[in-house]
This record gives sequence, C-alpha cells and structure tokens, in this order.
Amino acid sequence: MGVATTRSCERLLAAMGLLESAPVAFELVDDVPLGGVLCALPALLGFGLLRHTRSTFSLPNGFYPIETIFLVLAFLALARIGSLEAMRYEAPGEWGKILGLDRMPEVKTLREKIGLLCRDAERTGQWSRTLSQEWMAGSPEAAGTLYIDGHVRVYHGQLTKLPRRYVSRERLCLRGTTDYWVNAMDGQPFFVVTKAVDPGLLEVLRQEIIPRLKAEVPNQPSSAELEASPRRHRFTVIFDREGYSPQFMAEMKAERIAVISYHKFPGPDWSAEEFARREVRLINGEMVKLDMAERGICLSNGLWVREVRHRDERGHQTSILASDYINHLDTVAVGMFARWCQENFFKYMQEHYSLDRLVEYGIEPLPDTTRLVNPACRRLDSQIRSQRGQLARDHSQFGALSLPEKPDAQEIEDYELKKGKLLQSIQTRKEELDKLVPSRKETPKHVLLKDLPEKDKFSQLSTAKKHFVDTIKLIAYRAETALVHIVREKLKREDEGRALVRQVLQSTVDLRPDSHQKTLTQLSTLGHFFLATRGFPRNF
Repeated sequence: MGVATTRSCERLLAAMGLLESAPVAFELVDDVPLGGVLCALPALLGFGLLRHTRSTFSLPNGFYPIETIFLVLAFLALARIGSLEAMRYEAPGEWGKILGLDRMPEVKTLREKIGLLCRDAERTGQWSRTLSQEWMAGSPEAAGTLYIDGHVRVYHGQLTKLPRRYVSRERLCLRGTTDYWVNAMDGQPFFVVTKAVDPGLLEVLRQEIIPRLKAEVPNQPSSAELEASPRRHRFTVIFDREGYSPQFMAEMKAERIAVISYHKFPGPDWSAEEFARREVRLINGEMVKLDMAERGICLSNGLWVREVRHRDERGHQTSILASDYINHLDTVAVGMFARWCQENFFKYMQEHYSLDRLVEYGIEPLPDTTRLVNPACRRLDSQIRSQRGQLARDHSQFGALSLPEKPDAQEIEDYELKKGKLLQSIQTRKEELDKLVPSRKETPKHVLLKDLPEKDKFSQLSTAKKHFVDTIKLIAYRAETALVHIVREKLKREDEGRALVRQVLQSTVDLRPDSHQKTLTQLSTLGHFFLATRGFPRNF
C-alpha cells in the first residue's frame, strides 16, 4: 500500500474502481509539522480555491478527492516547498493529518492528477479567468488602477532554443519566456499573459490585455456617462518606459482609458521655483512630503497630456506623463511611484513561491504564422554594432598617437608602424561596414516561423500545467496577504507582518476535530495569535 497508509480497505476499493473518493476525516493529534498552513484555509476558500472545482474540473474515481489536489498545491506553496519533487523529503503521514487523509499523494500520483486536470488547456484558462473576474469584482476600487509589466522567466534547458531577451535583473540577454502581469496598486495579482515570442509590451497591451480589461474591469462608466463627461475614463493603466508611445496614448484616449507612464525623453530640468512641497499619502498609508510640479505638454503627435515632475533632495527630477485629466497630481504621482509594489511582488514570488520554476518538462509547437524577429537580421545587427565599436576604438587610438618633442629614430619608426596598422584596421572595418549595412537593409526584420531555416526554428514550453499551478500560487499569495493585513493591525512595525505570517504557516500545531459540531480547531503557540484576532474564526 505504501508508507503511512492506514486506510487499506478504502485504498483497495479505489484500486478496484469501486470508490469515488475517500472521505476526509481529521484525527485528534498533537505536534503536526507545518500544520500552521491550516490558518490560511478560510482565506484560500474565500479567494476561490475550491469554488469552481467540481463545475470546471473532473477526475476519474480514485482514493484522493479532487479538492485534495488543490489543497495540496496551495499548502505546499504556503509552506515554502519549492517543487513537487521536494515532496519526496516530506513526511507523508504528517501531511495526511493536515489533509484529513492517511497520507499525502506521492509525487508520481500528484503529477498524474495534475495532468488529468490540465488535459483541457482551454478549461484551465477559463478557470483562471473566472477567478480574476471575481477578484476584480470583489475589489472594484483596486481594479480601477492597474499595473502592467513584463517578467522574464529564464530557461536554461536544452529542449528548445527560445529567443533571447534582455533580463534586467541579470543584465544579460538570456533565453526565456516573457510573462506580462496585471496587478492592483498594492501588488495583488489579477492575471498573467505568457509569450514565448515576445512582441513587446505595446503589442501585448493592444492585442490581449486592453481588450480583456475592457470586458472584465467592474464599475466602468456607461457610454452615456462617457459622452456627458469628455474627460472621464474607464480605468487607468500604468507601466514603465518600455510602453512609452505617444501614438499608444492617443489610441487609449480614444478608447477612454487613462495611461500613466514615465517620460522617455523629459528634456531639460524645470526651475526649482516651480516645485511646491506637498504632503502625499502613499499606497501603504504613509504620509510623506514631496516636491511636485505640473505642466501641460504637447507630444510629438499633437496629443496634449499632463506632465508631473518630482524633485528629490539631490535635485534629480522624475518626469511622469498622464492622460488622466481628472485626478489630482498627487494621485497621479502616487500611482506611478506605487509601481514598485509590482516589482516587489515579482521578487517575493520568486524567492518564496518559486514562480520561475518549471512544473513539467515538455514543449509545444508554435503556430507557423507566428511573427518574430529575423535571426539573420539580428546577427547582422550584432556584427554592425561590433564593427562600429571597434572602429570607434581604432579612431580613438589613432587620435591619441603622438611623438615626443625630440624623437629619436626608433620612436619615429614605432610611431609610423602603429599609425600604419591602425590606418589599415580602420580601412578594413569601413569596408566591412560598407558590406554589412546594405545587407541588413535588404534583410527583412521580421519573418514568419515557417520561413525560418530548420536550425533556427524553436518551440514553446508547455504552459497548461504551469498556468494551473501558478493560479493556485496566486490564490495562496492572496490568502497570505489577507493574513498579513490582519497581523499588521496588531504590530508596531508593519514590515514585520509577512515574516510573522510565514512563521505561523510553518509552525507545528495540535489538531482538535469535533465531528458533532463539524469544526476543526488548531492549537499552537503562534496559532493562538490568529485565533484571537478578528477576521478569521477560531474553529473552521
């Protein structure tokens, strides 16, 4: 039967196909390792972990109920167990007590169950989309201002040669997949769009994110309300300089969507007299004093927008462009500055939820009509940059050559030799550039995947299981954040909230089930803090 299996009859019936699923029954036990994850159970259920399980997914008859698979994945994320393989080093019987079974599934079994749940990728995507809509509807004020940014998941495997892209945290061009995340102002995630071939932030916004937001963001003004108030907008999107585009801002203004971004070409500094000291409330509630100024500015395409600038103590000015013509400049500035909440979300999810870890090893074909940068054009571009850099270096060395006031014969000979070599190198590089530049002009910048040489073709990483597990991680992150909000009410230092919650989730507990009252009470030294705090019940 396996290690820690005590329900032999039920497992035998399941093996014969005579058991739909084993009943969940908790036992009175003490000192259950990692039992603190049960503190997050009400929040997990509140954010929809099991709300659409039966209506969206199905599993064949077996020992483990379908709800157990979702709970295992959520609890593993909260307990900081980075991968499914790491379950091999966990005590299966102790985890079984947390799940109300004799033991947790084996890695092989869990992978099989995930494969069955994700056999229909469209269904998994619809489940994730439904949860995103519910999260937005549950906090319409947060969905009114949305942060959008790309995050590169670096791939070091050998199954396929993904295109290279610049990874800012590594300061290198590495192979990987780009995920475009949509988050609320406080960093809470809504959904993600994955791109094996990255067309750029603007194209992803135009083709996928903006149409989806127009359909899903709650409390948007009606057409009559938009006509009555020409400056009113549906919602606001915020992104960094990668999305700077006067044309895109004009397109969004026509759609009645406000855009806030950094100015990519801010020009000269404004005079210090224009700035006024203002008291501003940040997204975390902290009150700070900032030097702010505002002007109207006409962009290159004739679009008038607001330019808000912040001047720090060193005199450096940060320029922000906004097509939000209603809100105060404080709101515009705070919205742009709070974009770092999304960066903190990326960092936290990488460190604590293994966001970039692969769930399965496999590849999927890309459509032949996928449009991408021509590798031949990219190679020519790299060669031209290299030749130009070396040519500039040769020119610099040639200009630095000089003779002393009274040179001897040997110094004159060395000087002429070096000068001749540099002149020859400069001439050679110019001739090479004269060949490369026209060749690059004749080479198309973009091609279809089907037109690539066989050696340059590639596939995309399998996405269905990754999307499924990542969605559960988002639910776990939201549940953890809900606990953090409760904890911060009792702490003097707000930044200690997540550290305390992580400690509680990884604590050892005593379980006290009551079958008559249908309650499960968990007791632990750290757990008492949550049980005594308003917002979550003592018994659940």
